[in-house]
Amino acid sequence: MPEIVFRTEGITKVYQTGEVKVFALAGVDLSLYAGEMAVLLGPSGSGKSTLLNILGGLDRATTGRVWFRGKELTDLPDRGLTRYRRDHVGFVFQFYNLVPSLTARENVQLVTDVSHDPMPAEEALAMVDLADRLDHFPSEMSGGEQQRVAIARAIAKRPEILLCDEPTGALDSKTGIQVLQVLEEINRRFGTTTVIITHNADIQRMAHRVIQFQDGKISSVHTNDTRMSAEELVW
Repeated sequence: MPEIVFRTEGITKVYQTGEVKVFALAGVDLSLYAGEMAVLLGPSGSGKSTLLNILGGLDRATTGRVWFRGKELTDLPDRGLTRYRRDHVGFVFQFYNLVPSLTARENVQLVTDVSHDPMPAEEALAMVDLADRLDHFPSEMSGGEQQRVAIARAIAKRPEILLCDEPTGALDSKTGIQVLQVLEEINRRFGTTTVIITHNADIQRMAHRVIQFQDGKISSVHTNDTRMSAEELVW
């Protein structure tokens, strides 16, 4: 069996307004494996992003336990979670979160300057086919190019985990497929455990496993026996 990278046990996330409690997560037990590409699928408000934020150390569960490679994250202090994010996790979001006053190279260097064993920014940008755009600013790039800069920034630290929240949500279908091809190549080439949140049911066809969410719970998990490549997807 592949190594378990993440394991959660009964995690909940509760938001309270006055006397009203809203369960963003309502008891999630999940294992994610080394080298897999997993897609979290479900409607808005089903708990996908909340789970991703907890796995990435951006948020804490209200109850339950979370492990990363056997190390419990649940009670880590803020400084410990910061080290965990810095050393192990790359994030890709729907909206690229690039610094507009910095070039592509400089945006990636924001990560490489604080990482233990980063790849050069130029190498990371070449991996996403942007070697000729190193010194361009975000305003000089298309949405797909900006998202690829964001991916280069995420992978430049050589993360074990890549967490992607709607990485194609702001892109047209052609550009979205180009971005998915990059994520697919990173997963294949480096064995990076990759978790992708999406509303787009077609993207599930390129995943090793599809985890369906509904009302803060996992409603189903299935394995793809006949995966498609990103370039074969038709939206």
